[in-house]
Amino acid sequence: EVQLQASGGGLVQAGGSLRLSCAISGFTIDQDWTIGWFRQAPGKEREGVSCIGTKYGLTYYTDSVKGRFTISSDVARNTVYLQMNSLKPEDTAVYYCARARSFSEVMTPRGYDYWGQGTQVTVSS
Repeated sequence: EVQLQASGGGLVQAGGSLRLSCAISGFTIDQDWTIGWFRQAPGKEREGVSCIGTKYGLTYYTDSVKGRFTISSDVARNTVYLQMNSLKPEDTAVYYCARARSFSEVMTPRGYDYWGQGTQVTVSS
């Protein structure tokens, strides 16, 4: 059974850091998958933040997080991380990890077939 479990969210002051984890089971990331991080703020659509092609290491970041967020993968732990630095209040959202079968810089939610449950990130000003 494919499962993705997001964790690591919390409350942090502006300028602070958090590292989100997406623990994966049911498939291995040494194969050619794409793992994406999305976020959804209240009243807003779900937004693609970053993704990684797990076999070849391709990465993508939406413009608003470039230079602040870093996506990475750990094959031994079968886990994908999102390191978030210099956090801003506008980063406040529920963050989800999800799986896609192919890499694309156009991160549309319908391109992802399995989703984690989400973890809340709140950045205070």
